[in-house]
Order: sequence, then C-alpha cells, then structure tokens
Amino acid sequence: MVNSMKNEIVKRIENDFKNTVDLVIKPIKVSFWQTIYVIYLESVTGSDKVNDYILKNISFLNAVAKKKLKDLPSLIPAPNTKILKNADEIEFYITNGFTIVIRGSLIIALETRADIARGIPEPTTEQAVFGPKDAFTENIQINLGLLKRRLKSKDLKAKSVILGRKSKTMVEILYFEDICEEDLVKHIEEELNKIDVDGILDSGNVMEYLSNENNTHFPTIIKSERPDTAAKALLEGKVVLFVDTSPFALILPGFFADFLNPISDNYKKSNNINFLKILRFCCFFLTILVPAIYIALINYNPETIPTSLLINFSTQRDNVPFPAIVEAIMMLFIYEILRESDVRFPNSYGSAISILGALILGEAAVNAGFVSPIMIIVIAFTFITSLIFTEQEIVNAARHWRIIFLLAAALYGLYGIALVFIYFFCHVTELKTLGKPYFYPIAPFDKVYFLKGLLKTPIEKDTRRSSILTQKNQTKQRRNDG
Repeated sequence: MVNSMKNEIVKRIENDFKNTVDLVIKPIKVSFWQTIYVIYLESVTGSDKVNDYILKNISFLNAVAKKKLKDLPSLIPAPNTKILKNADEIEFYITNGFTIVIRGSLIIALETRADIARGIPEPTTEQAVFGPKDAFTENIQINLGLLKRRLKSKDLKAKSVILGRKSKTMVEILYFEDICEEDLVKHIEEELNKIDVDGILDSGNVMEYLSNENNTHFPTIIKSERPDTAAKALLEGKVVLFVDTSPFALILPGFFADFLNPISDNYKKSNNINFLKILRFCCFFLTILVPAIYIALINYNPETIPTSLLINFSTQRDNVPFPAIVEAIMMLFIYEILRESDVRFPNSYGSAISILGALILGEAAVNAGFVSPIMIIVIAFTFITSLIFTEQEIVNAARHWRIIFLLAAALYGLYGIALVFIYFFCHVTELKTLGKPYFYPIAPFDKVYFLKGLLKTPIEKDTRRSSILTQKNQTKQRRNDG
C-alpha cells in the first residue's frame, strides 16, 4: 500500500513536469522494500545544498536510523522544512527552489534555493548625494533583509499572497501592527486576492491592478528602489508591498506631495531644502503651463506683452509659415521622440545622442524657418522644468495636462487656461487613493503632513504622524529636555 502510494506521487510529478529538462528524480534505496525519492529542479535549486543537506544525510543513515524513517524530517537538516499535506502543494514548492523528499505517503519540502540573485546595487532611478547607497534587488528575501536591517521591531508584520496561476509570484504585505490602520491592510489584501491572472512578472503589474479604481493619469502608488524610502513610509503608517522578481517596492497610499519630494530631502537641513521643495512644486506647474501661456499671449492677449518685446516676437515669426499652436505641437512631438530615445539608448551614449539631436534639429528648424527662436526657448524651458522629476508617471501626467492646457489656450486664450486650471484642481481634489484624498495635505489641509510633505519641518519638531494615515500611535517622537 505504501509502495503504491509512493509510486503514484512520483508518477504524478513525472506527468506534471514532463518535457522539463531540469527535473531531477533520484531514488535512494534504504532497505529491500523502502525507497526514498529526492526530486528537484536543477535551474532553481542549489546542487551543493541538495548534496549537503539531503543526499549525504540519507546515504549515511545507520541501521538504527533506518528503522526510524518515520522521523525522517528531523534526520535531514535544512534551513526551512515543511511537511506537505497533499501532492497539490508540490508544484509551488518545487518551482520555488525546494527539494521534495518522498517516502511512501510522506512528502517533505526542504529549502535548497540556488543563489541566482545579483548583489545589492546602488540606486539608479532615485540617486542622491547623501543617504544610504543600497537598493532593492529582484530577490524578495534580500529586500526583506534590507528593510529589517533598518526596522528591528517585532511589530513589523508581513502577510504573504501568491498571485498568478502560472507564475506563482509571492507578494509580501508589510506594515507596522501598532501604527498602520487594520482596515487599510485588509483592503489591500482583498484587492490583491481579486487578481486572477496567468502571471505577475513585476511590481508594475500589481500597481496597475491596485490603481485601476482611479481614472487619472496621476500615479497613486509610489514605486521605490530605496530601502530607506520604504522604511520611512512604514513609520508614517503606510503599507509596503514587495513583489518577488521585482527590484521596486510599492508604497500605499501615495499622495501628490509624495512624488515631488525625494527621500534625500530628509538628510539635509530644513532651512536649505525648503527652497528646493517650493521650486519643485513651481516647476510642476511651469512645465504644464508655459507653452499654453505663450500661445495665449501671442494669439489672444498681445496687449499684456510690452511693446518692444511684442515687436521682437513678431519679427522672429515673420518667416514662419505655421500658426504658433502648430509650432508648439511640432516641437513638443520632437522633444518626446528625443526623450524616449534617451531612455531606450544605452547609458554610455544615450544622452549624447539626444543632446546632439536637440541642437541640430533646433538650429536647423530655426534656419529653415519652420519655427521661431522664441518657440525653441519656450519648449526648452518647459522640458528643463520637467527634468527634476524622477517618477516617470508624474512626467506622463504632466505631458497629458500640458496638451490640455495648450489646446485650451489655442481656443480661448487666458480664459481657456483659467477654465482648465479650475478643472485641474477639481480633478485632483476629488481623487482618492485607497479611500484617502490624493491632494492631501493641501485639500484637506493638514498642517502636520504639510510641514513634512511640501515643506520640511526641523527634525526636533517632527513629533506626530498624520491623522489621515492613522488614528493610533500618532506620537513618534518625545523630546527629553532633561
């Protein structure tokens, strides 16, 4: 009976993994009628670990130990040992680098993952002069370790969710039990459990599902490769998601102010950094408004321009055969091509190609009379102000609203810009991210988070957490003047 059950399990594995070249099934005869099967995938399993943890110990079982094969799990040392209750669990463990040991109806999974992760790199998309220089990798265990090096607390909890019928991707939900609201964690867990798809290959896939409820171009979930950014978010009462095989953590919820302020601001004096914070906020509105304001002033409101400057503009545009709106759209389109090529080209010469293209195309377009020099200046200033944002989704949102403002200015001038500006603020103030207002702390206004988000308060005065993120354990610092 035992032998029959044993053979059935092995046959099922052979059938499930047929035509799998890296499947290894090694039978080990321990007695006349007892055979132990060791099964693993060579591609995701470390052969040296299989040999050290399992094969050596089974091969050197003495006669006494052979009579106690019912104690097999305790006879095989391994970092992580699990007894599987049914054969349906085998697929998950064997594809995650576990070795399956089968004796009769007993199924044991032992962790023997191969070390196929790269070393801890430096941040590439969130570079900073000051602060830690480590970044997340594609290995979820390494990412957890990088985070727990910073947060050594028993209150840091993690819940696991497996997503993808084919990929079986592990997603870890991290939060502080004594800080984060339980309803927020439950809501995120429920949304993750609703995902029914063949494969989850990156955290971007998870972000798309979680933010699907928001009909907006603005990002509502933060993607970060920096462990210090994730640690700071957890201490504020937010939730962090790790997706296996992805070097980017997801931070929820993400407010508009969060995307304008990098973590490196925390490592500088508040008096020095507040100017840069205000500058970033202004740059966001400049990058979406400058082309529209130029078009509106030239076409509809020339009386607002000084006479000498207006004559200069008219002189420059004498030989241009296109209306100003066509000029602007043409140059914006060319810039987007150059920007995309800069992203796609290898780092060694991508920037040089884009700069060369911008110089040659700009000068040639002016000399040929297709565009005026002032339009080149306007478009260049527009995109210089957008270069300070590292979050690609914020850049994409700015591009979307830039076109809307531009078309409104071409149709109605400054009046059109004012109407779209009102619509813009109505849109962002009604947005929700996991049930919380996206334009917080401006609408609704919260002094605590405003001084931490859009401005930087001195660290000794940063004593409380935001009430909109959590209603418990709001005090995070107590001053001891004694």
